[in-house]
Amino acid sequence: MTKPFYEVREIRDLRDLLSQSIELYGDKPAFEIKSSRGEHYELTYKEYQEQINALGTALVDMGYAGEKIAICADNCYEWALSYMATVTGVGVIVPIDRELLFDDINPILNISDVKLIFCDKKIAAKLNERKDELKKDLQIVLIREEPAEGILTINELVERGRKLLESGDRRFLDAEIDPEKMCSLLFTSGTTGTSKGVMLCHRNFCSEVMATMGIVKINPEDCGISMLPLHHTYESTIILFFAPYCGAKVTFCDGFKYVLKNMKEFSPSIFVSVPLVLETVHKRLIKAIQAKPHGETLFKIGKVLCKAGSYVGLDLKKVFFKEIIDTFGGSMRLIICGAAPIKPQILKDFDAFGIQILFGYGLTECAPLAIINHDRLHLAESVGVPLPGVEAKILDPDPETGIGEICIKGPMVMLGYYNNPEETAKVIDSDGFFHTGDLGYVDKKGHYYISGRSKNVIVTSNGKNIYPEELEFHLGSDSLVSECLVLGDENKKGETIVAARIFPNFEEIKERFGKEKDEVSDDELYGMMDNVVKSVNEKLPAYKKIVDFKIRRTEFVKTTTQKIKRYQNKD
Repeated sequence: MTKPFYEVREIRDLRDLLSQSIELYGDKPAFEIKSSRGEHYELTYKEYQEQINALGTALVDMGYAGEKIAICADNCYEWALSYMATVTGVGVIVPIDRELLFDDINPILNISDVKLIFCDKKIAAKLNERKDELKKDLQIVLIREEPAEGILTINELVERGRKLLESGDRRFLDAEIDPEKMCSLLFTSGTTGTSKGVMLCHRNFCSEVMATMGIVKINPEDCGISMLPLHHTYESTIILFFAPYCGAKVTFCDGFKYVLKNMKEFSPSIFVSVPLVLETVHKRLIKAIQAKPHGETLFKIGKVLCKAGSYVGLDLKKVFFKEIIDTFGGSMRLIICGAAPIKPQILKDFDAFGIQILFGYGLTECAPLAIINHDRLHLAESVGVPLPGVEAKILDPDPETGIGEICIKGPMVMLGYYNNPEETAKVIDSDGFFHTGDLGYVDKKGHYYISGRSKNVIVTSNGKNIYPEELEFHLGSDSLVSECLVLGDENKKGETIVAARIFPNFEEIKERFGKEKDEVSDDELYGMMDNVVKSVNEKLPAYKKIVDFKIRRTEFVKTTTQKIKRYQNKD
């Protein structure tokens, strides 16, 4: 089991986490916020706590103690405020993806019996369009708008709470918190493909924070930028809990399209990402390097000299890679990455720039990190080792490959699925191990590797198992491929074959062949992709070869964390 090598402060619950942060870092900025006019201002940890206490007091006074409260909005300071006010003395937070349609949001509100929802104008309009179908007792609160007649806003609630606190109201401040009681209810596709509510408690989150901070160093001087949707526990745990535990500052990105622009604005040192974002940025950087005279050669020389310099205590990264470092705002040092496989070369190149990528593995049901590389382990192909306090094992490993189902046990494993003991019993066994549904293997040094999802495995007619993620990695390595999906299909004989769906990289096609997207014929596209598939097949044994492929002219449908929705993109 991994042992921590940094000193760890014990925290009992999320309110205790916040209280300790106020004691240690009260006057430090907790957030740097950009106003609607583009002006920047900071909010200290003391001010953050004051607003949390005020909002929480108002919610308790309105009768929401012990109730479920939803949040559905873009990433912003008010998102964090709503979340923390709820879990530190009011009730259970229910984060919801703001990209969902009404027919997806409303069932979550009903199943959870949500009494109040914090949202922005767009979500409020979406809900009010079909107001007759909403729960009659649902209260809508707008999070970033100024108070107006007939509209309840978060600013109004904060002011109301301040007056109650001044009058001596301590109902929120003195509320008892049970670390074992559900404080967060997150709806996920789960391990069987159907939407289930994951119940997480204070103990889950606090153990996650302490375990990770024992092997990953975040400093009070650090600044993190939030880009991934906060309704995902991956983003919210790191941004809302890791940062205050360490006294770091948090900023908010304007969206995927503006991430590099925002980095230059805020100069963050820590970033939470997914592979697709890093792959996109990496491609742009490499293309810019190749466009310069002798750029590729100088890049390779720079990497060698930087590595050699590190052995004698010389940091030459800013000499050779200053332009690249400035692209990320000039201060970036750490990227925490997960959710999908990443190309090892990206990790190696970023390391050469002086930016460490900690590649790991986790699930919502594990709050979410379970296995990770850390400050003393920088592996390019492995997701690392279990966190301190976490046990991992491979169930029923294949005799030849060692691949089996990854199972996780530890204090961060969920309480279970909401009102669904049958599904809970399917994934948490009598020994307390959570069966992830993911496949992987472990080497002799205890390093874990992910092969794919068990439900995605293609089983051929001769009984061979093929992991589509492996073939997608090979296809995606070709610069002519922008996105791809590998799946099992049937030939005319009814036999299972390996098939692919490919979205070409039209920017690369334009550079190579001088043709815009609409100017490239279907036959020309087929010829290009046929060569790519043949090149990939040359690297594969016969039973893994891609037999058939189709070309898309539009991007794949994706989740809000930019993962391709496998079962909505088969055609």
